[in-house]
Amino acid sequence: MDFELSDEQRLLRDTVRDFARQEVAPLAADLDREKRFPYELVERLGGLGLMGIPLPQEYGGGGADTLSYALAIEELGRVDSSVAITVAAHTSLGTLPIHLWGTDEQKSQWLPDLCSGQKLAAFGLTEPEAGSDAGATRTTARLVDGEFAINGSKQFITNAGTDITACVTITALTGQSEDRREISNIIVPNGTPGYEVGEPYRKMGWNASDTRPLSFEDCRVPESNLLGQRGAGLRQFMQILEGGRIGVAALGVGLAQGALDEALTYAKERRTWGKPISSYQAIQGKIADISSQIEATRLLTYRAAVQKDRGEPFGLAAAQAKLISGRLAVRATEEAVQIHGGYGYIEEYPVCRFYRDAKILTIGEGTDEVQQMVIARQLGC
Repeated sequence: MDFELSDEQRLLRDTVRDFARQEVAPLAADLDREKRFPYELVERLGGLGLMGIPLPQEYGGGGADTLSYALAIEELGRVDSSVAITVAAHTSLGTLPIHLWGTDEQKSQWLPDLCSGQKLAAFGLTEPEAGSDAGATRTTARLVDGEFAINGSKQFITNAGTDITACVTITALTGQSEDRREISNIIVPNGTPGYEVGEPYRKMGWNASDTRPLSFEDCRVPESNLLGQRGAGLRQFMQILEGGRIGVAALGVGLAQGALDEALTYAKERRTWGKPISSYQAIQGKIADISSQIEATRLLTYRAAVQKDRGEPFGLAAAQAKLISGRLAVRATEEAVQIHGGYGYIEEYPVCRFYRDAKILTIGEGTDEVQQMVIARQLGC
């Protein structure tokens, strides 16, 4: 498999890298401390065409491939995970379902603003009693006089409550028989009566990312807001999650690389007993191990992206990449903090924020335990 990047892919990667270093890095600490959503950065990302990288050009997207998208998320994650997950959740979870299963009318209504970054979209799957077991959805949508009456709740939903959020696509139970639960996807515009967006969560990390609970009480939307086939919701969202793992794996690789970057810089500057700590074997061992694991995980993530772009089965590689990238991000950030010593525990140093941001990568987009189940099943267990 040839992993040589095309000229277009290198240009995109370098463009995002420059943006992350010049535009995101100076704001990242303040955004995290103030728990402030990065509206100004989203606007600039939209202006560069980076809020719809894999979406069709006819709707204002970049028309690029999955590998290009992964490269962009990796470079953003290298500097700030909150900005990276804002772009990733909007693109692969919020916008792609409308592109894949929306009617021409739905695409024309939603995609131009979403691809431009003028508006954001969210993805509502997780519930208090339906996380890893997504098929246990309890939110209901009963068809009454040409409208879906929605009742229920969602939790841990990214991008749902910003000032520029346009809609959330949710899974809801639209019918049930003795042997089948009919789960469908429905687009719910923000501001719809009966749809309430809760207060943002107080989180360990990703503090500049918008994450909230949602509630629906006799929330009514037209039957035309059904996204795709009725009863196909669970299958569709599982497909979206499978592809979304590539983006989250790329974020993990970027976060680990960012931690290594900071650790290397600090180790070369910090001197003890008359020489930089980078010259000591204990520090070199940490750096060598993390560097090697980053490169291996990066290649696996790229492989999953290339397989998806070729139309080949990619679920196994995507789950493997998601599993090991999250664990790598946790270890890499921990080692980066250790190399910094006491300074690594101080918020003025990026590795402190990186460390807090890393843990969610073993939980979100399917826990490590779920990824293990997916991998084992793919291997025939």
